[in-house]
Amino acid sequence: MIDELEHAGPEHLDPAFVAGFDRKQGYPEPDEDLAVFEAHGLGATSAVVDIGAGTGQFALAAARLFGHVTAVDVSPAMVSALRRRAETEKLANLECVQAGFLSYARTGPPADGVYTRHALHQLPDFWKALALHRIAGMLRPGGVLRLRDLIYDFPPGEAEQVFHGWFNHAAADPAEGYTADDYAEHIRTEFSTFRWLLEPMLAQAGFEIVAAAYEGRLYGAYTCVKSGG
Repeated sequence: MIDELEHAGPEHLDPAFVAGFDRKQGYPEPDEDLAVFEAHGLGATSAVVDIGAGTGQFALAAARLFGHVTAVDVSPAMVSALRRRAETEKLANLECVQAGFLSYARTGPPADGVYTRHALHQLPDFWKALALHRIAGMLRPGGVLRLRDLIYDFPPGEAEQVFHGWFNHAAADPAEGYTADDYAEHIRTEFSTFRWLLEPMLAQAGFEIVAAAYEGRLYGAYTCVKSGG
């Protein structure tokens, strides 16, 4: 088994980086993703798992809406920050667990939904496939996976053109967002994959893709349902 901490990106283990993480991410609103789960019937008695939860932009909002939320992150600094926020907001139904896609072991009944945002790309494709298989295993039949990530929606021959456009729209200040250097580092050292490789992995894991949307040919959002529901 690989060491998931080694694949987490060293910045995500740094408390100083974590303190400015939400600002750098642009404070992503979870409303659209919460609405997807609600549209598939999840509500006040539902159990949701957020893998790669970070500082809890989704998990905190989900805990106000669903019956139980498990926020999973491999980074001790992220988990510590999220626990403090959960305690401050008195969210007793939000459980924080230090683990990753390959090490989180769910106990109790299967979950109704799993959410993950911009985390699966930390794993090489072989391990992505195993991670998706494990996610399917923790969901009930008919359970919902909402997956957001940096996924390449273009053929290899267009990579240079797409990446140049990506760099041109990058932030200038690293405290305010991701810079061109950040994006270049991502391409070199992380494991974003092509859409035409990811979608067969989802199918092989037992998921039906019910919706897929892309922004800038780089940011994918998938809604998937586990077969058998």
